[in-house]
Amino acid sequence: MDLHPTLLIVDDERHTREGLRRALESQFDVYLAADVSGAASILEAEGIDLLLTDLRLGGAEDGMRLLEKCQTLSHPPVCIMMTAYGSVQSAVEAMRRGAYDYVTKPVNIDELELLLLRAQKSRKLEVENRQMRRELDRKFGLEQLIGRSPRMEEIFDVIRQVADSRATVLIEGESGTGKELVAHAIHALSPRSKRPFQAVHCAALSPQLLESELFGHEKGAFTGAQERRVGRFEQAEGGTVFLDEIGEIDAATQVKLLRVLGERSFERVGGNKKIEVDIRLVAATNRSLSQLVKEGRFREDLFYRINVVRVELPPLRERREDIPLLARAFLEEFARENGKGELRFSESVEAALLQYDWPGNVRELRTAVEHGVVLCRGAEILAKDMPPALNVHANASAVTFANTLNLGQMEKSSIIRALQEAGENRTEAARLLGISRRTLQRKLKEYKLEKE
Repeated sequence: MDLHPTLLIVDDERHTREGLRRALESQFDVYLAADVSGAASILEAEGIDLLLTDLRLGGAEDGMRLLEKCQTLSHPPVCIMMTAYGSVQSAVEAMRRGAYDYVTKPVNIDELELLLLRAQKSRKLEVENRQMRRELDRKFGLEQLIGRSPRMEEIFDVIRQVADSRATVLIEGESGTGKELVAHAIHALSPRSKRPFQAVHCAALSPQLLESELFGHEKGAFTGAQERRVGRFEQAEGGTVFLDEIGEIDAATQVKLLRVLGERSFERVGGNKKIEVDIRLVAATNRSLSQLVKEGRFREDLFYRINVVRVELPPLRERREDIPLLARAFLEEFARENGKGELRFSESVEAALLQYDWPGNVRELRTAVEHGVVLCRGAEILAKDMPPALNVHANASAVTFANTLNLGQMEKSSIIRALQEAGENRTEAARLLGISRRTLQRKLKEYKLEKE
Protein backbone atom coordinates (compact mmCIF):
# COMPACT_ATOMS: atom_id res chain seq x y z
CA MET A 1 0.00 0.00 0.00
CA ASP A 2 1.30 3.46 -0.89
CA LEU A 3 2.02 5.74 2.04
CA HIS A 4 0.16 9.03 2.24
CA PRO A 5 2.26 12.14 1.60
CA THR A 6 3.24 13.89 4.83
CA LEU A 7 1.69 17.30 5.53
CA LEU A 8 2.68 19.71 8.30
CA ILE A 9 -0.02 22.27 9.20
CA VAL A 10 1.19 25.30 11.17
CA ASP A 11 -1.34 27.74 12.63
CA ASP A 12 -1.49 29.46 16.01
CA GLU A 13 -5.26 28.93 16.24
CA ARG A 14 -6.03 25.44 17.62
CA HIS A 15 -9.50 25.23 16.06
CA THR A 16 -8.06 26.03 12.61
CA ARG A 17 -5.34 23.38 12.98
CA GLU A 18 -7.76 20.69 14.14
CA GLY A 19 -10.33 21.58 11.50
CA LEU A 20 -7.77 21.30 8.71
CA ARG A 21 -6.51 18.01 10.13
CA ARG A 22 -10.00 16.46 10.08
CA ALA A 23 -10.58 17.68 6.53
CA LEU A 24 -7.27 16.43 5.13
CA GLU A 25 -6.23 13.37 7.15
CA SER A 26 -7.92 10.93 4.75
CA GLN A 27 -5.44 11.89 2.01
CA PHE A 28 -2.40 13.04 3.99
CA ASP A 29 -0.36 11.94 6.98
CA VAL A 30 -0.90 15.12 9.00
CA TYR A 31 1.41 16.74 11.58
CA LEU A 32 0.43 19.87 13.56
CA ALA A 33 2.40 22.76 15.05
CA ALA A 34 1.37 26.06 16.63
CA ASP A 35 4.56 28.07 16.06
CA VAL A 36 7.87 28.22 14.21
CA SER A 37 9.78 26.43 16.95
CA GLY A 38 7.43 23.45 17.02
CA ALA A 39 7.31 23.30 13.24
CA ALA A 40 11.10 23.40 12.98
CA SER A 41 11.42 20.42 15.34
CA ILE A 42 9.04 18.37 13.20
CA LEU A 43 10.77 19.39 9.96
CA GLU A 44 14.14 18.28 11.33
CA ALA A 45 12.83 14.98 12.71
CA GLU A 46 10.43 13.88 9.96
CA GLY A 47 10.49 13.70 6.19
CA ILE A 48 7.80 16.29 5.46
CA ASP A 49 6.54 16.49 1.87
CA LEU A 50 4.18 19.48 2.18
CA LEU A 51 4.01 22.47 4.49
CA LEU A 52 0.79 24.47 4.94
CA THR A 53 1.46 27.46 7.19
CA ASP A 54 -0.30 30.63 8.22
CA LEU A 55 1.63 33.72 7.15
CA ARG A 56 1.01 35.35 10.56
CA LEU A 57 1.71 33.15 13.58
CA GLY A 58 1.63 35.79 16.29
CA GLY A 59 4.42 37.66 18.02
CA ALA A 60 7.73 37.96 16.17
CA GLU A 61 7.33 34.57 14.51
CA ASP A 62 5.70 34.24 11.12
CA GLY A 63 5.38 31.97 8.11
CA MET A 64 8.08 33.84 6.20
CA ARG A 65 10.62 32.86 8.83
CA LEU A 66 9.46 29.25 8.59
CA LEU A 67 9.84 29.40 4.81
CA GLU A 68 13.46 30.49 5.27
CA LYS A 69 14.00 27.58 7.68
CA CYS A 70 12.66 25.12 5.10
CA GLN A 71 15.12 26.34 2.50
CA THR A 72 18.05 25.33 4.74
CA LEU A 73 16.93 21.68 4.75
CA SER A 74 18.61 19.19 2.43
CA HIS A 75 15.19 18.18 1.02
CA PRO A 76 12.78 21.07 1.72
CA PRO A 77 9.01 20.50 1.62
CA VAL A 78 6.74 22.21 -0.88
CA CYS A 79 5.40 25.28 0.97
CA ILE A 80 1.90 26.74 0.71
CA MET A 81 0.99 29.90 2.64
CA MET A 82 -2.37 30.76 4.22
CA THR A 83 -3.19 34.46 4.49
CA ALA A 84 -5.99 36.92 5.10
CA TYR A 85 -7.24 39.00 2.16
CA GLY A 86 -5.41 42.06 3.48
CA SER A 87 -2.02 40.25 3.40
CA VAL A 88 -2.09 38.89 -0.15
CA GLN A 89 0.87 41.06 -1.10
CA SER A 90 2.95 39.38 1.61
CA ALA A 91 1.93 35.96 0.29
CA VAL A 92 3.06 36.98 -3.19
CA GLU A 93 6.39 38.01 -1.65
CA ALA A 94 6.58 34.56 -0.03
CA MET A 95 6.15 32.96 -3.46
CA ARG A 96 8.98 35.12 -4.75
CA ARG A 97 11.12 33.69 -1.95
CA GLY A 98 10.28 30.08 -2.78
CA ALA A 99 6.74 29.25 -1.64
CA TYR A 100 4.77 27.10 -4.10
CA ASP A 101 1.43 28.99 -3.80
CA TYR A 102 -0.96 30.58 -1.29
CA VAL A 103 -4.62 30.37 -0.22
CA THR A 104 -6.74 33.02 1.46
CA LYS A 105 -8.69 32.60 4.69
CA PRO A 106 -11.28 31.39 5.29
CA VAL A 107 -9.92 28.39 3.41
CA ASN A 108 -12.03 26.62 0.78
CA ILE A 109 -11.27 22.96 1.56
CA ASP A 110 -12.03 21.67 -1.94
CA GLU A 111 -9.69 24.20 -3.52
CA LEU A 112 -7.05 23.51 -0.87
CA GLU A 113 -7.18 19.76 -1.53
CA LEU A 114 -6.65 20.31 -5.26
CA LEU A 115 -3.76 22.69 -4.57
CA LEU A 116 -2.10 20.24 -2.16
CA LEU A 117 -2.45 17.35 -4.60
CA ARG A 118 -0.94 19.50 -7.36
CA ALA A 119 1.88 20.48 -5.02
CA GLN A 120 2.45 16.81 -4.16
CA LYS A 121 2.79 15.96 -7.84
CA SER A 122 5.41 18.69 -8.08
CA ARG A 123 7.19 17.23 -5.06
CA LYS A 124 7.09 13.71 -6.52
CA LEU A 125 8.52 14.91 -9.83
CA GLU A 126 11.32 16.72 -7.98
CA VAL A 127 12.19 13.56 -6.01
CA GLU A 128 12.12 11.42 -9.16
CA ASN A 129 14.42 13.87 -10.96
CA ARG A 130 16.81 13.82 -8.01
CA GLN A 131 16.80 10.01 -7.96
CA MET A 132 17.37 9.90 -11.71
CA ARG A 133 20.30 12.29 -11.35
CA ARG A 134 21.77 10.07 -8.61
CA GLU A 135 21.38 7.03 -10.86
CA LEU A 136 23.30 8.91 -13.53
CA ASP A 137 25.92 9.72 -10.91
CA ARG A 138 26.26 6.04 -10.06
CA LYS A 139 26.71 5.15 -13.72
CA PHE A 140 29.77 7.19 -14.71
CA GLY A 141 28.66 10.17 -12.66
CA LEU A 142 30.29 12.12 -9.87
CA GLU A 143 30.10 9.20 -7.45
CA GLN A 144 32.79 7.52 -9.55
CA LEU A 145 35.03 10.52 -8.89
CA ILE A 146 35.94 10.06 -5.25
CA GLY A 147 37.36 13.04 -3.42
CA ARG A 148 36.69 15.52 -0.64
CA SER A 149 39.69 17.81 -1.10
CA PRO A 150 39.01 21.48 -1.93
CA ARG A 151 40.49 21.08 -5.42
CA MET A 152 38.22 18.14 -6.24
CA GLU A 153 35.18 19.97 -4.86
CA GLU A 154 35.95 22.83 -7.27
CA ILE A 155 36.18 20.35 -10.14
CA PHE A 156 32.83 18.78 -9.18
CA ASP A 157 31.25 22.24 -9.27
CA VAL A 158 32.66 22.90 -12.75
CA ILE A 159 31.41 19.52 -14.00
CA ARG A 160 27.89 20.23 -12.73
CA GLN A 161 27.88 23.67 -14.32
CA VAL A 162 29.29 22.69 -17.69
CA ALA A 163 27.26 19.48 -18.08
CA ASP A 164 24.06 21.22 -19.20
CA SER A 165 25.83 23.35 -21.80
CA ARG A 166 27.03 22.56 -25.33
CA ALA A 167 30.54 23.87 -24.60
CA THR A 168 33.62 21.91 -25.64
CA VAL A 169 35.67 20.84 -22.63
CA LEU A 170 39.44 20.30 -22.36
CA ILE A 171 40.58 18.08 -19.48
CA GLU A 172 44.27 18.32 -18.57
CA GLY A 173 46.16 16.20 -16.10
CA GLU A 174 48.84 13.57 -15.68
CA SER A 175 48.19 9.99 -16.77
CA GLY A 176 46.04 8.11 -14.30
CA THR A 177 44.30 11.12 -12.75
CA GLY A 178 40.84 10.12 -14.01
CA LYS A 179 40.34 12.23 -17.13
CA GLU A 180 38.03 9.71 -18.78
CA LEU A 181 35.90 9.48 -15.63
CA VAL A 182 35.44 13.25 -15.78
CA ALA A 183 34.39 12.98 -19.42
CA HIS A 184 31.89 10.25 -18.54
CA ALA A 185 30.52 12.37 -15.69
CA ILE A 186 30.01 15.39 -17.96
CA HIS A 187 28.13 13.22 -20.45
CA ALA A 188 26.06 11.38 -17.81
CA LEU A 189 24.91 14.63 -16.19
CA SER A 190 24.10 16.32 -19.52
CA PRO A 191 20.93 16.36 -21.63
CA ARG A 192 22.82 14.03 -24.00
CA SER A 193 23.08 11.26 -21.40
CA LYS A 194 20.72 8.90 -23.25
CA ARG A 195 22.70 9.24 -26.46
CA PRO A 196 26.02 7.48 -27.22
CA PHE A 197 29.35 8.19 -25.55
CA GLN A 198 32.24 7.39 -27.91
CA ALA A 199 35.81 7.33 -26.52
CA VAL A 200 38.82 7.37 -28.85
CA HIS A 201 42.40 7.05 -27.57
CA CYS A 202 44.27 9.07 -30.17
CA ALA A 203 47.82 8.05 -29.17
CA ALA A 204 47.07 4.36 -29.81
CA LEU A 205 46.32 4.78 -33.54
CA SER A 206 48.38 5.73 -36.59
CA PRO A 207 47.29 8.93 -38.41
CA GLN A 208 45.50 6.97 -41.17
CA LEU A 209 43.72 4.67 -38.75
CA LEU A 210 42.76 7.57 -36.49
CA GLU A 211 41.21 9.51 -39.37
CA SER A 212 39.20 6.45 -40.39
CA GLU A 213 38.22 5.78 -36.77
CA LEU A 214 36.89 9.31 -36.31
CA PHE A 215 35.30 10.08 -39.67
CA GLY A 216 34.78 6.65 -41.22
CA HIS A 217 35.72 5.70 -44.80
CA GLU A 218 34.16 4.66 -48.07
CA LYS A 219 34.73 1.29 -49.69
CA GLY A 220 38.04 1.34 -51.61
CA ALA A 221 39.26 4.55 -49.93
CA PHE A 222 42.61 2.86 -49.24
CA THR A 223 44.20 -0.59 -49.39
CA GLY A 224 42.20 -2.91 -47.18
CA ALA A 225 39.05 -0.75 -47.15
CA GLN A 226 36.77 -3.52 -48.41
CA GLU A 227 33.55 -1.95 -47.18
CA ARG A 228 32.17 1.35 -45.91
CA ARG A 229 32.88 2.15 -42.28
CA VAL A 230 30.85 4.55 -40.11
CA GLY A 231 33.16 6.59 -37.87
CA ARG A 232 32.85 7.53 -34.23
CA PHE A 233 31.41 10.98 -34.96
CA GLU A 234 28.47 9.44 -36.83
CA GLN A 235 28.04 6.75 -34.17
CA ALA A 236 27.87 9.43 -31.46
CA GLU A 237 25.08 11.44 -33.15
CA GLY A 238 23.33 13.47 -30.46
CA GLY A 239 25.85 12.36 -27.86
CA THR A 240 29.45 12.93 -26.80
CA VAL A 241 32.83 12.17 -28.40
CA PHE A 242 35.76 11.90 -26.00
CA LEU A 243 39.21 12.31 -27.59
CA ASP A 244 41.90 11.17 -25.17
CA GLU A 245 45.46 12.42 -25.73
CA ILE A 246 44.29 14.88 -28.36
CA GLY A 247 47.78 16.41 -28.48
CA GLU A 248 48.95 13.35 -30.45
CA ILE A 249 46.80 13.86 -33.56
CA ASP A 250 48.53 14.78 -36.83
CA ALA A 251 48.16 18.04 -38.75
CA ALA A 252 45.73 16.70 -41.41
CA THR A 253 43.37 15.28 -38.82
CA GLN A 254 43.54 18.55 -36.87
CA VAL A 255 42.23 20.42 -39.92
CA LYS A 256 39.34 18.00 -40.33
CA LEU A 257 38.53 18.16 -36.63
CA LEU A 258 38.49 21.96 -36.80
CA ARG A 259 35.83 21.76 -39.51
CA VAL A 260 33.68 19.43 -37.45
CA LEU A 261 33.74 21.89 -34.55
CA GLY A 262 33.14 24.91 -36.76
CA GLU A 263 30.68 23.63 -39.34
CA ARG A 264 29.33 20.51 -37.63
CA SER A 265 30.00 18.52 -40.77
CA PHE A 266 32.70 16.34 -42.45
CA GLU A 267 33.27 13.79 -45.23
CA ARG A 268 34.27 10.17 -44.79
CA VAL A 269 37.76 9.24 -45.96
CA GLY A 270 37.54 8.69 -49.72
CA GLY A 271 34.10 10.30 -49.93
CA ASN A 272 32.76 13.69 -50.97
CA LYS A 273 29.31 13.65 -49.37
CA LYS A 274 28.91 16.18 -46.56
CA ILE A 275 27.69 14.51 -43.37
CA GLU A 276 26.18 16.78 -40.74
CA VAL A 277 26.54 15.75 -37.13
CA ASP A 278 25.40 16.97 -33.71
CA ILE A 279 27.96 15.99 -31.08
CA ARG A 280 29.56 17.43 -27.98
CA LEU A 281 33.37 17.17 -27.89
CA VAL A 282 35.32 16.51 -24.70
CA ALA A 283 39.09 16.27 -25.14
CA ALA A 284 41.88 15.28 -22.77
CA THR A 285 45.65 15.52 -22.72
CA ASN A 286 48.54 14.82 -20.36
CA ARG A 287 50.63 17.41 -22.19
CA SER A 288 50.46 21.19 -22.40
CA LEU A 289 48.54 22.05 -25.58
CA SER A 290 49.55 25.70 -25.27
CA GLN A 291 53.20 24.60 -25.35
CA LEU A 292 52.53 22.42 -28.39
CA VAL A 293 51.00 25.50 -30.08
CA LYS A 294 54.17 27.48 -29.39
CA GLU A 295 56.22 24.65 -30.88
CA GLY A 296 54.07 24.65 -34.01
CA ARG A 297 52.84 21.10 -33.39
CA PHE A 298 49.20 21.95 -32.66
CA ARG A 299 46.98 24.40 -34.50
CA GLU A 300 46.26 27.56 -32.52
CA ASP A 301 42.74 27.92 -33.93
CA LEU A 302 41.91 24.34 -32.98
CA PHE A 303 43.33 24.92 -29.48
CA TYR A 304 40.94 27.83 -28.93
CA ARG A 305 38.02 25.79 -30.27
CA ILE A 306 38.79 23.01 -27.79
CA ASN A 307 39.75 25.13 -24.81
CA VAL A 308 36.32 26.66 -24.13
CA VAL A 309 36.08 25.21 -20.63
CA ARG A 310 39.24 23.81 -19.07
CA VAL A 311 39.34 21.27 -16.25
CA GLU A 312 42.74 20.62 -14.67
CA LEU A 313 42.93 17.42 -12.64
CA PRO A 314 45.52 17.52 -9.85
CA PRO A 315 47.94 14.62 -9.38
CA LEU A 316 47.20 12.41 -6.39
CA ARG A 317 50.28 13.67 -4.51
CA GLU A 318 48.66 17.13 -4.44
CA ARG A 319 45.43 15.89 -2.86
CA ARG A 320 46.68 13.40 -0.31
CA GLU A 321 43.60 13.94 1.87
CA ASP A 322 41.64 11.98 -0.77
CA ILE A 323 43.88 8.92 -0.53
CA PRO A 324 41.97 7.38 2.44
CA LEU A 325 38.62 7.58 0.64
CA LEU A 326 40.03 6.21 -2.60
CA ALA A 327 41.97 3.42 -0.89
CA ARG A 328 38.94 2.33 1.16
CA ALA A 329 36.67 2.38 -1.88
CA PHE A 330 39.11 0.23 -3.88
CA LEU A 331 39.62 -2.08 -0.89
CA GLU A 332 35.88 -2.76 -0.61
CA GLU A 333 35.54 -3.20 -4.37
CA PHE A 334 38.34 -5.75 -4.74
CA ALA A 335 37.55 -7.58 -1.49
CA ARG A 336 34.01 -8.09 -2.81
CA GLU A 337 35.22 -9.16 -6.26
CA ASN A 338 37.68 -11.67 -4.79
CA GLY A 339 35.35 -13.04 -2.11
CA LYS A 340 37.68 -11.93 0.68
CA GLY A 341 35.13 -10.57 3.13
CA GLU A 342 35.95 -7.52 5.23
CA LEU A 343 39.59 -6.38 4.96
CA ARG A 344 41.68 -3.62 6.52
CA PHE A 345 45.12 -2.09 5.98
CA SER A 346 47.86 -2.50 8.57
CA GLU A 347 49.09 0.72 10.18
CA SER A 348 52.37 0.56 8.25
CA VAL A 349 50.51 0.18 4.95
CA GLU A 350 48.20 3.07 5.83
CA ALA A 351 51.23 5.26 6.50
CA ALA A 352 52.91 4.16 3.27
CA LEU A 353 49.82 4.97 1.21
CA LEU A 354 50.01 8.54 2.48
CA GLN A 355 53.80 8.91 2.13
CA TYR A 356 54.17 7.50 -1.38
CA ASP A 357 54.14 10.05 -4.24
CA TRP A 358 52.00 7.96 -6.64
CA PRO A 359 53.60 8.81 -10.00
CA GLY A 360 50.86 6.74 -11.65
CA ASN A 361 48.19 8.63 -9.69
CA VAL A 362 44.76 7.11 -8.98
CA ARG A 363 45.31 4.34 -11.51
CA GLU A 364 48.46 3.22 -9.67
CA LEU A 365 46.69 3.38 -6.29
CA ARG A 366 43.87 1.24 -7.61
CA THR A 367 46.33 -1.35 -8.95
CA ALA A 368 48.31 -1.34 -5.70
CA VAL A 369 45.21 -1.98 -3.59
CA GLU A 370 44.12 -4.82 -5.88
CA HIS A 371 47.62 -6.31 -5.56
CA GLY A 372 47.33 -6.20 -1.76
CA VAL A 373 43.84 -7.72 -1.72
CA VAL A 374 44.83 -10.61 -3.98
CA LEU A 375 47.99 -11.49 -2.02
CA CYS A 376 46.83 -10.97 1.57
CA ARG A 377 46.22 -14.17 3.58
CA GLY A 378 44.16 -12.83 6.46
CA ALA A 379 41.85 -9.94 7.26
CA GLU A 380 44.72 -7.41 7.30
CA ILE A 381 46.79 -6.28 4.32
CA LEU A 382 50.46 -6.24 5.35
CA ALA A 383 53.52 -4.55 3.86
CA LYS A 384 54.63 -7.78 2.17
CA ASP A 385 51.31 -7.95 0.31
CA MET A 386 51.83 -4.59 -1.41
CA PRO A 387 53.80 -3.88 -4.62
CA PRO A 388 57.58 -3.41 -4.12
CA ALA A 389 57.46 0.40 -4.34
CA LEU A 390 54.91 0.53 -1.51
CA ASN A 391 56.59 -2.27 0.41
CA VAL A 392 59.70 -0.13 0.97
CA HIS A 393 57.64 2.76 2.31
CA ALA A 394 55.53 0.45 4.46
CA ASN A 395 58.53 -1.13 6.15
CA ALA A 396 60.10 2.27 6.84
CA SER A 397 56.78 3.65 8.05
CA ALA A 398 56.45 1.01 10.75
CA VAL A 399 59.23 2.85 12.63
CA THR A 400 59.20 6.48 11.45
CA PHE A 401 55.50 7.19 10.94
CA ALA A 402 53.95 5.63 14.03
CA ASN A 403 53.09 8.92 15.75
CA THR A 404 51.89 10.98 12.77
CA LEU A 405 48.54 11.27 11.03
CA ASN A 406 47.48 7.88 9.64
CA LEU A 407 44.91 6.76 7.13
CA GLY A 408 42.30 6.00 9.75
CA GLN A 409 42.59 9.43 11.32
CA MET A 410 42.20 11.11 7.94
CA GLU A 411 39.22 8.91 7.12
CA LYS A 412 37.63 9.76 10.47
CA SER A 413 38.08 13.48 9.74
CA SER A 414 36.52 13.05 6.30
CA ILE A 415 33.49 11.28 7.81
CA ILE A 416 33.00 14.02 10.41
CA ARG A 417 33.20 16.69 7.71
CA ALA A 418 30.74 14.87 5.44
CA LEU A 419 28.23 14.49 8.28
CA GLN A 420 28.51 18.19 9.04
CA GLU A 421 27.95 19.14 5.40
CA ALA A 422 25.00 16.73 5.16
CA GLY A 423 23.39 18.16 8.30
CA GLU A 424 23.87 14.79 10.07
CA ASN A 425 21.85 13.05 7.32
CA ARG A 426 23.68 9.72 7.07
CA THR A 427 22.32 8.74 3.67
CA GLU A 428 23.52 12.04 2.19
CA ALA A 429 26.87 11.79 4.03
CA ALA A 430 27.43 8.30 2.60
CA ARG A 431 26.71 9.64 -0.89
CA LEU A 432 29.19 12.50 -0.39
CA LEU A 433 31.84 10.02 0.76
CA GLY A 434 31.23 7.64 -2.14
CA ILE A 435 30.41 4.70 0.16
CA SER A 436 27.28 2.77 1.10
CA ARG A 437 25.14 3.77 4.09
CA ARG A 438 25.91 0.38 5.64
CA THR A 439 29.63 1.03 5.36
CA LEU A 440 29.16 4.45 6.94
CA GLN A 441 27.25 2.88 9.84
CA ARG A 442 30.14 0.46 10.41
CA LYS A 443 32.70 3.27 10.25
CA LEU A 444 30.74 5.34 12.78
CA LYS A 445 30.92 2.46 15.24
CA GLU A 446 34.58 1.78 14.43
CA TYR A 447 35.60 5.39 15.09
CA LYS A 448 33.18 5.74 18.04
CA LEU A 449 31.23 8.51 16.31
CA GLU A 450 27.81 7.14 17.21
CA LYS A 451 25.84 9.66 19.28
CA GLU A 452 24.42 8.48 22.56
